[in-house]
Amino acid sequence: MKTIQAYRFALDLSRGQERAVLAHVGAARVAHNWALAQVKAVMDQRTAERSYGVPDEQLTPSLSWSLAGLRKTWNAAKPEVAPWWAEVSKEAFNTGLDALARGLKNWSDSRKGRRAGRPVGFPRFKSRRRTTPSVRFTTGAIRVEPDRMHVVLPRLGRLKLHESARKLARRVDNGTARIMCATVRGEGGRWHVSFTVEVERAECIPARPDTVVGVDVGIKHLAVLSTGELVPNPRHLVAARQRMLSLGRSLSRKSGPDRRTGRRPSKRWERAAARLGRAHARVANVRRDGLHKLTTRLATTHGTIVVEDLNVAGMMRNRRLARHIADAGFAEIRRQLAYKTSWNGGRLLTADRWYPSSKTCSGCGAVKTKLALSEREYECEACGLVMDRDRNAALNLAALAAEFDTAGSGSVAARGADQKTHARGQVAVKREPGTASAGKTGTVPPQGGTTDRALTKAR
Repeated sequence: MKTIQAYRFALDLSRGQERAVLAHVGAARVAHNWALAQVKAVMDQRTAERSYGVPDEQLTPSLSWSLAGLRKTWNAAKPEVAPWWAEVSKEAFNTGLDALARGLKNWSDSRKGRRAGRPVGFPRFKSRRRTTPSVRFTTGAIRVEPDRMHVVLPRLGRLKLHESARKLARRVDNGTARIMCATVRGEGGRWHVSFTVEVERAECIPARPDTVVGVDVGIKHLAVLSTGELVPNPRHLVAARQRMLSLGRSLSRKSGPDRRTGRRPSKRWERAAARLGRAHARVANVRRDGLHKLTTRLATTHGTIVVEDLNVAGMMRNRRLARHIADAGFAEIRRQLAYKTSWNGGRLLTADRWYPSSKTCSGCGAVKTKLALSEREYECEACGLVMDRDRNAALNLAALAAEFDTAGSGSVAARGADQKTHARGQVAVKREPGTASAGKTGTVPPQGGTTDRALTKAR
């Protein structure tokens, strides 16, 4: 099975190498901002000409928004715009132009209704201080050295790694991996190189392929499994909050930049900002490490995993829970499970967003009309079952796998339950794209009741 996979390694750059990387990052920013200024100038000129009644055929010729068109325009103007262009790799300019081409396409598709999700705004100019520095290399010498502690990138030369790249090197030497591109990115005071690799993965089978596990994510516990396991929520951001507040107060006392007067930040402000950035990066790293360990264990152990399609964006509107929801990483758990189940031969089923997993009794199937967020114990009025509400929801999710198999792959896909689930409605269970047997959608009989909840499973 061929798949696209990324390998990310920390770099140990010398002063000269860091200056070279920053030069490439600056070149990408210059190309992006110059091309964006050209696009805006042409758009404004055409708008003004239309307001004067100029016919469409006599308007100023429009500028191509494709990467090829932007690159052609840049190559014609770069001797005047950037006379130092030969000092950096052409991939640096290509990085900025490619980002602009993608941004313009996303904005256009969003306006025309061809792009799902939230509206996308018009691309903005990149700032040297507020933009995450990165540059991508797609051509030239891109390889891992035989000692596996150095990599070679175009124009940057031989760069030392902070850790061994033996996992990637072994695949490349065996012919089961092909490096497609490399991206150098600065984040949290460190530089990393990420290799996008086409990997030939061997067929894998989970340790227990016949088992089904329902995963109910939350705030009190990061995940409650239908097996009864409670995965604690480490709350990394809460643990580091006191230090971040202290670093933020220290930063506010320094002389920072002022765009209105053109004042540059002091050295002490830059050092304080770097300390705060490293603190945030550490929180993100330990959170990512914990989520990877959890999702890898689930994907390599169970053959079928059932999760919920949570409205995380809607849950984040609750000002009391937004920080805790963001710290838990609900969307990241589902994203990682989606590709890890396909890698390990399992399948990921996603319950409909309005499926009443918390309100449904896992014993008799009765559905409560209301279930307050403060009710941590589920008490069934029909059969008298008393159980932790998260464990009850996880059991209901696990039961959906059997109902999906009963419905069969040939059934017609329903639109799923809506906010007011009726007794004869249907609850959709869909396979996550990219998982085993993807593309099949089954419908399962409803449990009845209503699911009118302001926050989807926010706990």
